[in-house]
Amino acid sequence: MMKNIYTKNNTLTKESKIRCNYFRKKILAISQTVPALHIGGAFSSIEIIDVVYNILKNKKDKFILSKGHAGILLYVVLNYLKIITNTQLKNYCKKKGSLGVHPDYKTPGVEASTGSLGHGLSIAAGLAYPDKKKTLYVLMSDGEMHEGSIWEAALLISSKKINNIIVIVDYNGLQSSTWAKDTHPSLNPIHKKFQSFGWDSVLCNGHDVADILKKLKKKKNKPFALIAKTIKGYPISFMKNNPIWHYRSPNKIELKRSLKELEKYEK
Repeated sequence: MMKNIYTKNNTLTKESKIRCNYFRKKILAISQTVPALHIGGAFSSIEIIDVVYNILKNKKDKFILSKGHAGILLYVVLNYLKIITNTQLKNYCKKKGSLGVHPDYKTPGVEASTGSLGHGLSIAAGLAYPDKKKTLYVLMSDGEMHEGSIWEAALLISSKKINNIIVIVDYNGLQSSTWAKDTHPSLNPIHKKFQSFGWDSVLCNGHDVADILKKLKKKKNKPFALIAKTIKGYPISFMKNNPIWHYRSPNKIELKRSLKELEKYEK
């Protein structure tokens, strides 16, 4: 079980926890209008994306959601920041031209069309190389690490000393319906793989805002990969580590139970 790091004396993490709970409730509300929206993988990344967007990222920096199946999470964050409108969010997956399951470059605030896994890091390399004054944040899934294009890009980035790239891997262990440790046991340890490709790389608790922030603020002389250990579906008890929540939305009873659990979680 992961330790809860939010304390009365830590204003930064308390504020983040309130935001993260807001994002989860927003996603749950939207889930009632569509059959599925990859809720498990969205929930596992919420603390990560909150740290990037609401604590670290400045206006010139860019963010790429390489794990595009968590598009709904990016949308609710962009809506919170008033980059996409309430009307756009309300029309999620409802009609042609509306926000889709996977992010599209035509959407305000979206830097890359993703969803076909393995492309985000290469796109980040192209954006980061000519302008070293901005930071490129890339959020990837551990299942995405199975794509050869990821490691081609990782090798190129370190070889060309593109040191203004920060990768965060949502390491929840589940790839769709199967466990990465079963299908690709030699994937681990991921951080050592990155290190062997010329990157700095460390592990963190992906639901611990203080730990994420501490590791991301570490001085970097190389491209940096943070391997964030998370739980798919966190913190909803019946969603955690359950692959079904990659495929369907909660029913009314499950919604009520989820909201009740989130109320307790926020206290």
